[in-house]
Amino acid sequence: MRNRAKQQILITVLVFTGALTVLSCKDKFLEVPVTGSLQESQLLTTKSLDGLLIATYAQVNGRGNRMASPSNWVWGSIRGGDANKGTDPGDYSDINPIQRFETLPTSGVVSDKWNGLYEGVARSNGVLRTMAKAGSAIPAEDQKRISSETRFLRGHFYFELKREFDKTPYVDETVDYQAGIEKVTNDADLWPKIEADFKFAYDNLPETQSQVGRVNKWAAAAYLAKVYMYQSKFAEAKALYDLIIAKGQTSNGKKYALVPKYADIFKASNDNNEESVWAFQAAVNTGSVNNANPEFDLNFPYNTGANGPGNCCGFFQPSFELGNSFRTDAKGLPLLDGSYNQTANELKTDMGLESKQPFTPDAGNVDPRLDHSIGRRGIPFLDWQDFPGKDWIRNQANGGPYSPKKYMYYKSDVGSLQDNSSWTPGYTAINYTVIRFADVLLMAAEAEVEVGSLATAQSYVNMVRKRAANADGFVKRSSGDPAAKYVIGTYDAAWTDKAAARAAVRFERKLELSGEGHRFFDLVRWKTVGTDVNAYLTYEGTKLSGALGGAKFTAGKHEHSPIPQGQIDLQGKDVLKQNPGY
Repeated sequence: MRNRAKQQILITVLVFTGALTVLSCKDKFLEVPVTGSLQESQLLTTKSLDGLLIATYAQVNGRGNRMASPSNWVWGSIRGGDANKGTDPGDYSDINPIQRFETLPTSGVVSDKWNGLYEGVARSNGVLRTMAKAGSAIPAEDQKRISSETRFLRGHFYFELKREFDKTPYVDETVDYQAGIEKVTNDADLWPKIEADFKFAYDNLPETQSQVGRVNKWAAAAYLAKVYMYQSKFAEAKALYDLIIAKGQTSNGKKYALVPKYADIFKASNDNNEESVWAFQAAVNTGSVNNANPEFDLNFPYNTGANGPGNCCGFFQPSFELGNSFRTDAKGLPLLDGSYNQTANELKTDMGLESKQPFTPDAGNVDPRLDHSIGRRGIPFLDWQDFPGKDWIRNQANGGPYSPKKYMYYKSDVGSLQDNSSWTPGYTAINYTVIRFADVLLMAAEAEVEVGSLATAQSYVNMVRKRAANADGFVKRSSGDPAAKYVIGTYDAAWTDKAAARAAVRFERKLELSGEGHRFFDLVRWKTVGTDVNAYLTYEGTKLSGALGGAKFTAGKHEHSPIPQGQIDLQGKDVLKQNPGY
């Protein structure tokens, strides 16, 4: 077993409940504790509470439940148009209706999302409830640290529930899980409660931690500012972003900054870098692939054999529309007028060609982040080989000609930063970064636009674009030459028009954060989701008519998923109200 060369939290799952059953019997010798269970008295120590807290951290990646992961590759990226589900329509068929906005309340993956997040809430509440019972047995300083980390995590789980389902039941550590929980309705406003958890964490967490995987004060500040942005509290968000950008640091004491080379954000060997605001700590060869980065196991290129990563299953194929979005003009700026989807500007693809048929890659100007984000024919795929085209695509007619490239492991990682112990080698030690500094900068730029500070917004966007323009980080061929015509520039003319500045910032998020689970949620909070998603579905449907033809987003309904029908059946429709339109 290889120990990763970084400090990390050991992911240990402990099973615990909110209440323990006490038996009464005259024959005391018959009272034998259940094997493998923990008695309440055993949990009332700092060490045991830390174990419960670590189990709560462990739930962040869903513990094998892909749909509950913060990567949101289905909920944020596929719904937002970053990627197509791809593959044959019958494979993991619950995802196909989600992409087409035909989701039913009985969908299994909708329940997976709900259940995985509420498991995180339950674990968070279990820590806080147990600590309250411990009282003065836990030193005050330990109580402060553990409660702050726990409330950060609970805030995260409720934030995910809020933006996915809108109104969901709010349960905290004061609610008796044995009686009364089934009566909790879903009509409470979650935002104040989410804010309160992150505010508590921000006020009480230290700036650095003894273990890099633990959240710190600045991660809480970044998450709180994000919560403000979702409520259009731009002035409050700006005030926090000013502090974060000036003073923020990682849990291991690195001043926040952009990693010099874009590709290095997604390399296991460079985890916990200066751009990592908060990341799920992944580890391999531990005896359980759930300790790794398991949520992308279905998304690797298909049929790669020993000559490429993953070998399964092609469930996350970057869209034509996303590929075209990386087209740049003569100055290296994006085509903000939407003309990137016009025939003259579309990326050249090998759609329909066999891998052995001749193909010359696109020769036009493109943003260099394209080939760090999308695997395309004739371009080096990390350190494996040139992407071979159709040979690595499961079903081009349903998914298109591209493969994802972010969060893929390198050939040089095999066996050390990648796990071969399960059905697929697609389990890695690559941390999933829930919030990274580029995300913070672009959120800050949004806030600056909305409060009227266009020059500051422009400077933040240009910081992100300058990193992308670092020629040392371009994808290159074995000769050392760039693999494509990479042309990217900064916005040099002063921004004076608020609407134009807003459009530039929003498009930069699309490019910089593509495939990272943000897009759909961004479109919803910008209130452009109906227009943008339907335009995407119309365009992409011309390329993939069988998979997307006739698909339509309905405003007032599809901004959120339905409350799982199983939950309503359990609690009753007088307790849980279904979301509009379902």
